[in-house]
Amino acid sequence: MERTTQPATPLVGLMQDDHPLTVASILRRARGINGHRTVSTFHGNGLTRTTYAEIGNRIDRLAAALDSLGVRPGDRVATLLWNRQEHLEAYLGVPSMGAVLHTLNLRLFPDQLRYIIRHARDRVMIVDDTLVPLLKPFVDDIADVVEHFIVVGDGPVDGLPNTVHRYDGLLDDADSGTYAFPEITDDRSAAALCYTSGTTGNPKGVLYSHRSTVLHAIAECMADAFGIAGSDTVLPVVPMFHANAWGLPYSASLVGANQVLPGRFLQAEPLARLIEQERVTVAAGVPTIWMDLLRYADEHEPDLSSLRIVPCGGAAVPRVLQEGFEHRHGVRVVQAWGMTETSPLGAVAHPPHDVAGEEAWAYRTRAGQISPLLDARIVDVDGSALPWDGESTGELEIRGPWIAAGYYEDPSGADKFRDGWLRTGDVVSIDRRGFMRITDRAKDVIKSGGEWISSVELENELMAHPSVREAAVIAKPDERWTERPLPCVVLDQGAEEIGPNELAAFLSGRVARWWEPDEYAFIPEIPKTSVGKFDKKALRALLVDGQLDAARRQVA
Repeated sequence: MERTTQPATPLVGLMQDDHPLTVASILRRARGINGHRTVSTFHGNGLTRTTYAEIGNRIDRLAAALDSLGVRPGDRVATLLWNRQEHLEAYLGVPSMGAVLHTLNLRLFPDQLRYIIRHARDRVMIVDDTLVPLLKPFVDDIADVVEHFIVVGDGPVDGLPNTVHRYDGLLDDADSGTYAFPEITDDRSAAALCYTSGTTGNPKGVLYSHRSTVLHAIAECMADAFGIAGSDTVLPVVPMFHANAWGLPYSASLVGANQVLPGRFLQAEPLARLIEQERVTVAAGVPTIWMDLLRYADEHEPDLSSLRIVPCGGAAVPRVLQEGFEHRHGVRVVQAWGMTETSPLGAVAHPPHDVAGEEAWAYRTRAGQISPLLDARIVDVDGSALPWDGESTGELEIRGPWIAAGYYEDPSGADKFRDGWLRTGDVVSIDRRGFMRITDRAKDVIKSGGEWISSVELENELMAHPSVREAAVIAKPDERWTERPLPCVVLDQGAEEIGPNELAAFLSGRVARWWEPDEYAFIPEIPKTSVGKFDKKALRALLVDGQLDAARRQVA
């Protein structure tokens, strides 16, 4: 009998697919099932320790207080805070009441902060008393936007306009009963807002949803990501004002991991002491933080044995950093890749289980394997997809449930998105296993004599030199080759005798001969962006202005 073909009708699953994924569900589990687990804040001379249950009660009061100030669903509540308990309370409480948490990057310039606050139309700001002075250059310019300032701490608040409240006093005066959080039925509703300064022009707003936040938290708990579990003690060194502290406050709260919040004390000595005393198992931050801690650990030998994983990202993680921690201190540093626009988890560099030795290191020094639930592609200048063969290089584009689809009320950033894909600006190759190797940022790659030179790879090789503290490579104009690499190098103390010839000899055989620089700039410090990355834009400006001329030394 001939079978007739009819249009297929999808068979709908009998699951509760309309159950929303919300930050409120993270809060409920943290204060309930995991209410006995702890959150500790370091204040410089000691810790304050509380439980998730107690934090839940304080969040009830915070939500009631914000409600009494007129905060309604969709309103933006800004924070200008260090990594501390009150920041975590805002992380969980503000989205749970339907409002939007807007974390302000305290390292931005005043003009950028002014623009961001006005663009986001923040109605309320929660600010650390030590950071009130940051507002003074432009506080009058935001007085028509921010109606209430809530100050954490007892420090002076001179100059703040409108209504000023003390955080603890506001909570003490709030209704002590359980707050009736609204039911958020659409998990696509906005939960948090973070602005990225890694673009040209004004900072761009990335508006995270409840759904994207919860899925991102679950992804971080997977074994092939950070494997965060309830048995962990998590130290987010990455600031809570940057990309939601890489999502760690949410993933740790989701599973009930203990959290240790370092406040403003991000130097090597207090971090080492916190890891040792609190038996931290997961600590995450940018390479510059860990380079400082490695030098401190080599000299003072603190007990870092509790650490099982150190996620490191924001910039390429030098192999010398990973090897130093692993071989001398038994600590595993794992490279991760992401952006503010990717929430930020995009890839993690755990090597495949069937490789070892030098082959494993080849994987660990890559940007990582594309995370589950994310799609990635590499495209050429015409937008045509390139193969995942580990050799072809092009711009990385990515999409998925926690990837930005656009910028908040800013059409000027539309060119960062194409056909549902985020254009990352990273130039990469991807192998058949989904591991990325970043050769450069599109704006940082050096084209010399028609061939590409990777500034990232040159930097990694230079930082393998035992006397090189930091190295950032930019392009310098060249009459013959159009561009040549100019490494800007910071030497360790006592290594002044190291010069361009020694570095040239060190690079010989480690990189292609035509990659080898013909001069170096020896500088006391490499300028950093607001999130601790090398600020190559600032270095290029110094080069153009001639301010690097005195530091430049030719290879003989």
